[in-house]
Amino acid sequence: MLRSTMCKLLVVILFLLAVSPIRAQETAGFDFRVNRWLRAGKGAGCPRYAPEQFREIADNILVYQNADGGWPKNVDMMARLDPDSVVRALAPRYRTSTIDNFSVYTQVAYLAETYRVTGEARYRDGAQRGIEYLLAAQYPNGGWRGWDVDAVTFNDNVMEGVLSLWLDILDGHPRYAWIGEPLRERIRRSWEAGLDLVLRCQWVRDGVRTVWPQQCDHETLQPVKARSYELPSLSAGESADIVLLLMRIADPSPEVVDAVKAAVAWYDKTKITGKRIVWLDVPEGLPEDRSVKNDRLMVDDPDAGPLWARFYELDDDTWFLCTRAGVKVYSLREMPAERRVGYLWFSDWGTEVLDAYPAWLERVGQGKTCVR
Repeated sequence: MLRSTMCKLLVVILFLLAVSPIRAQETAGFDFRVNRWLRAGKGAGCPRYAPEQFREIADNILVYQNADGGWPKNVDMMARLDPDSVVRALAPRYRTSTIDNFSVYTQVAYLAETYRVTGEARYRDGAQRGIEYLLAAQYPNGGWRGWDVDAVTFNDNVMEGVLSLWLDILDGHPRYAWIGEPLRERIRRSWEAGLDLVLRCQWVRDGVRTVWPQQCDHETLQPVKARSYELPSLSAGESADIVLLLMRIADPSPEVVDAVKAAVAWYDKTKITGKRIVWLDVPEGLPEDRSVKNDRLMVDDPDAGPLWARFYELDDDTWFLCTRAGVKVYSLREMPAERRVGYLWFSDWGTEVLDAYPAWLERVGQGKTCVR
């Protein structure tokens, strides 16, 4: 009886070891696309595969893969729907491949992990086609573009997402053990070009490095606007992802070390203290817009953790918000209701950066810090 029980337990453990890497996959990107998809009214109430149904999810990913190796954005890779019907329902532009909204690099990682667990070559081949798409999509300057504007794009994790994938591969993550040296060398060159561009796009004011814009012009590397409410500015959200990426580099160059130090100093300088963002349910709708059923306010709270604004002025770090008409405002209350609740204007983006900084300094041999 004991022997039989132990055998059953061993089977369960082996099963969990096989499945858990898939369940532990970063599916946040999938969920982000689902939210966008549902907001567009394209999948409300549809059944979805459970996270442990990794083969079905991976098969979905393969079906939605375009001929160029990429994937369209804002399609639920976990939906139990007829893929042909889903694709036919998309406008032609939305069928095209893009790195926007956590696309391509998330599918590559999922397929590579599925191949590691199952050994089925089709998942490896799909991942490789995705990698080839990313390599081909890189601009000569080392950057990748997003969806809203043809520019070097830090918004929506475009640059950070691809470079994080490259770093995983170059650091020897087990799910990419199948990648041979010729492809690995191409990825290495792509990583080096992308990293160089990241360092060159860090905004310098009066000789002092700060953080990064959402988008930079391909030629001049100057900050540019995207959507009407995304003006040239420094972005606390996108910059945090870039700093954390730079902190992952095992043996950073002096240029990378300087970039991280400067960005951390900027986060420490620009944090908003004593304030908290609260949500209020407004079932009857806001007086200014009855279709908006909740509201977002900034209130005083001496015990609140630090916040950062989405956008800061390029010349003096003043934070601002922006209406759909492209008009800057300087408080949530001034924003029209739809934009006040429909865009993430404030968050704790810099907290993870500041928390990670002391250990990073020790690791790279830079000593102690008094930040925070």
